[in-house]
Amino acid sequence: MPDNRLPRWLEWAREIQALSQTGYHYAKDEYQRERYHRLTEIAAEIVSEYSNLYFDGLMQIFSAQQGYATPKVDVRGAVFRNGELLLVREISDGGWTMPGGWADIEELPSQAAEREVWEEAGFRVRARRVVGVYDANRISPMEVFHAYKIMFLCDLIEGEARPSTETSEVAFFGFKDIPENLSGERTKDRQIRDAFAALADPAWIAVFD
Repeated sequence: MPDNRLPRWLEWAREIQALSQTGYHYAKDEYQRERYHRLTEIAAEIVSEYSNLYFDGLMQIFSAQQGYATPKVDVRGAVFRNGELLLVREISDGGWTMPGGWADIEELPSQAAEREVWEEAGFRVRARRVVGVYDANRISPMEVFHAYKIMFLCDLIEGEARPSTETSEVAFFGFKDIPENLSGERTKDRQIRDAFAALADPAWIAVFD
């Protein structure tokens, strides 16, 4: 079994960044804000030291986060046609995944999943029910923020397979034909198994971590 644990340095960096973000939000004076800003720099230095990400870019990302630090939300659409699952191939790493991505502000989770399927694959869908809610630590490709993943079983309404600026291929696969090269933490074997199981079981109860 692969070791999916986060490296300790990333756990430390994430916690320091979250503490600095929340602390800065509640800081009462410039002295406190300076100290929390320094914690943000330390978190960026740790990630930069152990990854291929640059300090300046990390500081820009970290500094853009405001308010109380919480996990981000990743949504995925499980779309089937004739019993086959829709997957898209990510340009960034060449791996296959169910279409999806970060949910936008002021957007319902179900709408976010429907939008992502349209943008990445060219199909109009309607989210029908939740397959599962997963802890998505986004290890590979590495993401500096912790995330939760919500996967929706979606009904296909209309459309044609159409790659996007983020995807190079769009295709449907039977369970035994799912490509081995999945795209990092975007879609895991467990989530594919759950998607097929939810399709087969009208009484499916959403799983969760």
